[in-house]
Amino acid sequence: SFRGGSMSPSATTESSADSKEMSKFAFELLATSRRARRGCLTTPHSVVETPVFMPVGTQGTMKGILPEQLITMDCRILLCNTYHLGHRPGHEVVGEAGGIHKMMNWPRSILTDSGGFQMVSLSKLMTLDEEGVRFESPHTQEITNLPPEECIRVQQNLGADIMMQLDHVVHTLTTGPIVEEAMERSIRWLDRCEEAHTKPEQTIFPIVQGGLNLELRKKCAEEMAKRAQVGIAIGGLSGGEDKSSFWRVVAACCDWLPPHLPRYVMGVGFAVDLVVCSLLGADMFDCVFPTRTARFGTALVRRGGQLHLKQARFANDFSPIDDRCECHSCRTYTRAYIYSNIAKETVACHIVSVHNLHHQLQLMKDVRQSIADGKEEVFLNEFLNEYYEGGAVPGWVHDAAAHMGYTINQARGEMEERKHKAKHEDVVESKREKKEVTVA
Repeated sequence: SFRGGSMSPSATTESSADSKEMSKFAFELLATSRRARRGCLTTPHSVVETPVFMPVGTQGTMKGILPEQLITMDCRILLCNTYHLGHRPGHEVVGEAGGIHKMMNWPRSILTDSGGFQMVSLSKLMTLDEEGVRFESPHTQEITNLPPEECIRVQQNLGADIMMQLDHVVHTLTTGPIVEEAMERSIRWLDRCEEAHTKPEQTIFPIVQGGLNLELRKKCAEEMAKRAQVGIAIGGLSGGEDKSSFWRVVAACCDWLPPHLPRYVMGVGFAVDLVVCSLLGADMFDCVFPTRTARFGTALVRRGGQLHLKQARFANDFSPIDDRCECHSCRTYTRAYIYSNIAKETVACHIVSVHNLHHQLQLMKDVRQSIADGKEEVFLNEFLNEYYEGGAVPGWVHDAAAHMGYTINQARGEMEERKHKAKHEDVVESKREKKEVTVA
């Protein structure tokens, strides 16, 4: 296990207090099987079992979901966004309220994104130089300056357990000198973030950048790992790159990063991606996908991946969303009820959101159990057989499995890979457009 914040015997009283706070962070590997890891991340607010999916409550709220409902699902950690909270209601207001935990009535762990993603999602409203980044508000046209030091000051006011460094994010398909420039700047900005960090009850995760260039990724991984205390992130993915490049970057970074650090792959939320990345050795994930897709009437299921409940075929379907799911929505409501309300009443979005979040959390629980039992290859095949309903599995999944030494029993399908990529890009583009005008 890893425990951060060790001090020399000559440490001052203040340093000893810092050590006591940092000792609240720990990461222990409970089981490994090939590349996959089952672990336990301890923060000042909760113990988080990994691999873990973190639901996203961008502005301190999960759309239509109460914190108490997330606790019922045994959610241990969620994500909030620094840029959006810093802008509305403002980090000073959150600080006066006692921090984001108290303001949103959430007793468990919180990770705050730095605002770096907004360099892509709000690129038309953003300028950047070595000093930092400046955003024009899409709501008020107010200019927000966000140098690395301010990024940390805001996150310290928010009070999250895990803060993300401010990194220079470029679109994942960007090529040329700017990719290396952004990677090098991210390293320099991390050092500035660490200098501004004054609260030992919070920790900073560095972010590995470098685009799809494995040479740059390796250089960045080595530099960031030297500076990481508790955990580390792999950023700049899930932005429309081909899936073959995606899994190879994740695999390479997991190989290069030291085992005592939990590895957080940012922006991953599709079920297949979660399973594959977990088996590659990643530990933490986040995405708005479960709640965002629920607002469009789509439920996440193991058999076939998704149910589009706006379709007329569900008008007289009195079965639950998923007859094997134990969430409150599936125990209480039918597909017909959801269909009759999905475009008319917000309660339908709430019902599907509850199910989708439970689905993601249960999926990760099953992944963890398969790793603990050393049966992740069996689980992978059972999962893929259901998800693709016994049909062909995308070629990139076959390639990733072969890299890990697993055999997939289903046929290889390149057409399905292209469809999966197109669906992924549609969701990413919709998410990008949505974030320009609101929060998810």
